[in-house]
Amino acid sequence: MDAPLIALTPTGSASAGRLLFERDLRLAMRRWEQSTDPLVFFLMVTTLFPLAISPELSRLRDVAPGVLWVAALLSSLLASDTLLKSDAQDGTLEQYVLSGQPLTVLVAAKTAAHWILTGLPLVLISPLVAVALGAPTAALGTIMIGLTLGTLTLSLLGAIGAALTVGLRRGSLLLSLLVLPLAMPLLIFGARSAQLAIAGDDASSPLYLLASLLVLAVTLAPLTAAAAVRISLD
Repeated sequence: MDAPLIALTPTGSASAGRLLFERDLRLAMRRWEQSTDPLVFFLMVTTLFPLAISPELSRLRDVAPGVLWVAALLSSLLASDTLLKSDAQDGTLEQYVLSGQPLTVLVAAKTAAHWILTGLPLVLISPLVAVALGAPTAALGTIMIGLTLGTLTLSLLGAIGAALTVGLRRGSLLLSLLVLPLAMPLLIFGARSAQLAIAGDDASSPLYLLASLLVLAVTLAPLTAAAAVRISLD
């Protein structure tokens, strides 16, 4: 079995979280095609969208904030369904619950690895996409900061949805219905920050709001997801 038996090793919660984080990264390298699906979807949406409107940079610049953030949101939802599914299918998730380690720490470690594999590539590729949509180079830093805050929060929200639907055979649709309402503030503030940055205005206010949402998600999401996992497995 690919999963480490954390319960068999006398290790602290921080070490257990690190081991799980490293284990998820190693497994992703073996199944790299699953990790690239959200990035491919993000590139497809942002690349094909201009073909449906106009190649004029002035028009693309106006819709660039919405295109970037809607594509990032949908890509994150696409990836969230796989966060706990494989562990639930092979029984590893039950081992986590019975391991004696804090389930909150293990869920946080899995979520961090999940963002590294799915959210970080979106952030790194976003400057190229933004430039293709007509965004000025001066706005790229703000766009990347906003997407970093937003995708981190989306991964945490996706962990809650994945934990609530982990016991369902077709839980991807329900996961989207659960996460989308919670993600609306991210979409609003994120698109606003990108819009202000493209216009050359100060975007600090929406970025602060995104950061506050991330702090709230970091505080509550692992606890909520851990409790949802226990309920789903009962």
